[in-house]
Amino acid sequence: MADTVFTRERARAVLDAAGHPDADLLSFGENAVFAAGRLVIKVGRGADLLERARREVRTADWLAKHDVPAVRSAESEVRLVEGHPITYWQRLPESLRPATTADVAPLLRLVHALPEPDFGLPPRDLLGGVERWLLAAGDAIDPADAAYLRRRRNDLAQAAADLVPHLPRGPIHGDALPRNVHIGPDGPVLVDLETFSSDLREHDLVVQALDRDRYGVPAADYDAFTAAYGWDVIDWDGYEVLRGARETAGCAWVAQHAPANPAARTEFRRRVASLRAEDPSVRWYSF
Repeated sequence: MADTVFTRERARAVLDAAGHPDADLLSFGENAVFAAGRLVIKVGRGADLLERARREVRTADWLAKHDVPAVRSAESEVRLVEGHPITYWQRLPESLRPATTADVAPLLRLVHALPEPDFGLPPRDLLGGVERWLLAAGDAIDPADAAYLRRRRNDLAQAAADLVPHLPRGPIHGDALPRNVHIGPDGPVLVDLETFSSDLREHDLVVQALDRDRYGVPAADYDAFTAAYGWDVIDWDGYEVLRGARETAGCAWVAQHAPANPAARTEFRRRVASLRAEDPSVRWYSF
């Protein structure tokens, strides 16, 4: 297990050390996200994510130059406090409503039309976090399940490397789900830019189909997305490989929360059991 489990309490202590004792916790996932006045402050899980945090800020500034509706950085510098990267963002107005898959499509069309940035984006390392998440889970999960996910990761990584894309490669969001879109008074805005990459555009489309099949998004909403985007990724030969990789990552991601959260342990067991059974109909629940 990691030396220090990243909990809400740990994130709060880091934020206190950074001089923001009165910030309010908004969400806790891959990062702890706080609100402080007109700022949103993100606390990363560890120092190994410092470069990713720096790239996220540069990505936000790059999107602003191209007039893509996205969250804007409030500071260009990324602070490292007690081993955790901290980034500062302009706080968005209150959301008018929950985003839908159809709201994602026009934003993706904008992103997928962008040229490469001058600072360079990495490939979408979809499976790169699996080891870190499983190590963070420690003995809160069955070692046999961890070994299964590692084997599955290795097999799918090899298969993904051999895929022939339908769309031209280029900038992608990397985690383009409705939860990463904010509906403000001027329309949909992209948030959570840390997975921005340069890779197969299909990555941004597979997540929509998986949202329908695993997380209960209505089929009509998915149909609205494909109509707005102009293509259905399910028709692509590589769909099952990228879907499998995404499911593997999604299962391992929940594992990191297992030491501190019984609900995460339950959800992890549900997900890994459905993968072992090769049952794509089992409903997963957002976490």
